[in-house]
Amino acid sequence: MKQLVPSELEALIRQGKDLTIIDVRETDEVATGQIPGAVNIPLGLVEFRMHELDKSKEYVMVCRSGGRSSMAANLLESHGYRVINMTGGMNEWEGAIK
Repeated sequence: MKQLVPSELEALIRQGKDLTIIDVRETDEVATGQIPGAVNIPLGLVEFRMHELDKSKEYVMVCRSGGRSSMAANLLESHGYRVINMTGGMNEWEGAIK
């Protein structure tokens, strides 16, 4: 599985890269702030909502510390999706939040 650190993701966002970020934290966690433009799909729902995702796109998975996003990335990757896990999660994110 591909991985990147929060500062690398922030740099890609600043460069205007076309990214789809999926935040797998629970709704109450996301309410404290999330990366602008990220889509919230809690980890427990990823399996049931993966049909909404496009296999031709690459997705960046985000959570609080990198553990749940890694699990989501593994699940999606096993079904043929292209994913990148953001290690360190929102705990290490220093970029903008909404």
